[in-house]
Amino acid sequence: MDIVVIGAGLSGLTAAATLREAGGSVRLVEADTHIGGRIRALRDPASKRAFADLGPTWVWPKYQPVAARWLESLGMATFEQFNEGDAVIIGYGPVPLRQPMPGQDGMVRIVGGPSAVIDALANIIGDANIRTSALATGVFEDGPKRMVVHLSSGEVITAQKVIVSVPLRVVATTMQIPWAPQNLVDAMRGTPTWMSTHAKAIALYERPFWRDAGLSGRVASRIGPLVEVHDHTGANNTPAAIFGFVGWSPEKRRKDPEGLRQAILDQLSDCFGKAARQPLELVVQDWAMNPRIVTDLDISQPAVHPDIALPILRQPHLDGRVRFAVSEVSDLSPGLIEGALASGERAALELLATSR
Repeated sequence: MDIVVIGAGLSGLTAAATLREAGGSVRLVEADTHIGGRIRALRDPASKRAFADLGPTWVWPKYQPVAARWLESLGMATFEQFNEGDAVIIGYGPVPLRQPMPGQDGMVRIVGGPSAVIDALANIIGDANIRTSALATGVFEDGPKRMVVHLSSGEVITAQKVIVSVPLRVVATTMQIPWAPQNLVDAMRGTPTWMSTHAKAIALYERPFWRDAGLSGRVASRIGPLVEVHDHTGANNTPAAIFGFVGWSPEKRRKDPEGLRQAILDQLSDCFGKAARQPLELVVQDWAMNPRIVTDLDISQPAVHPDIALPILRQPHLDGRVRFAVSEVSDLSPGLIEGALASGERAALELLATSR
C-alpha cells in the first residue's frame, strides 16, 4: 500500500512510523526545513545536544496511557518537573509574594526533551522516506482509487491513501481540497490550533542559582511579560534553564521584540536576583510568526484549549482514501503530546485495517 503523509509534526511522524512498522510504503512530506512541527529544541551548535524545549515540554504518563506506551516502546526515560521551594507570585496583591505552589500530579519531562521522540520516530521511518521543504498545496482525487498531492515546486505525487497531518486551519485556508464538503471545511476552520499564537522564552545559565535561594523557579504573574515561569534545568542539572510563556499579544511582540527581551530580563532579575539578568542565552520562540502553524483566524481569536473536535474530523473521507491526523482532532488529550501520538496512531491503524 502506497501512502503519503503530509506534515512531519508529531502526529504525522507517528502515523508514518506506525505504517512503516506494518510494512507500508510511506512518503512523508514536510513544508518546513525541519521535522517536528510544534516540537523544537534549542540545541548546542557544535554537539547538537538538545538544551531546552521551544515547544511543548510535559507529559503525564500516569494519566496518559497512550503517551506512556509510546515512551516505553521508544525507550524514552522521564524525570519529574522540578518544583521544590517557593514560587514568586506577582500582581495578586500590593507586593510580590513568595510561597510554595503545588505542582501537577504526574507531570514529567522527557530526558532529551520531546525532540528525542521526534528523532526516534524519524529513525523508524528512515531518512529516505522523509522530504522537507516540500510544501503541499493541494490534495486531489485521481480516479476512484488514487490520490494526487500537489507540491509548490510543481511536482505531483500519487498514492493510494493520504494522511493530512497539518494544522486544520492551515489546511482549510492554504490547501486546495475540492472534494471536501462545506461542513468539513467549517469544522476545520472552527478548530483552534493549540499554542499556535503563543511565544515561549528560554533563559540558559551556568547553574540553577535560584534553587540555592529556596526558589522553585516558578513565577505566576498578572503583570508579565512572562505570565507563567518554570524551572527548565536538564535531568542531570545541566544546562540550567528557566522558561516562561509570554503574555504579550502577537501584535505587541512583533512590534517590539527588543523591548520584550529587556522586559523579560527585568522580570527575571526582579524574581530571581541580579544573576538572572545575565543569561548565557535568551531565546524567544514566537510560534505566531510561523505560517505553517498559525493563521489569521487563530490570531484574531482568544487562545483557548481545543475541545474534543467534531466527529467528522476523525472520520475517513473519499471512501477511506483521506484521513486527518493532528493532535486537535484526537478524542484523547486534544492539543497535547498524547493527543498527537493517539491521532497519528489511530489514523494509521484504521487505514491499515481497511486495506487488509
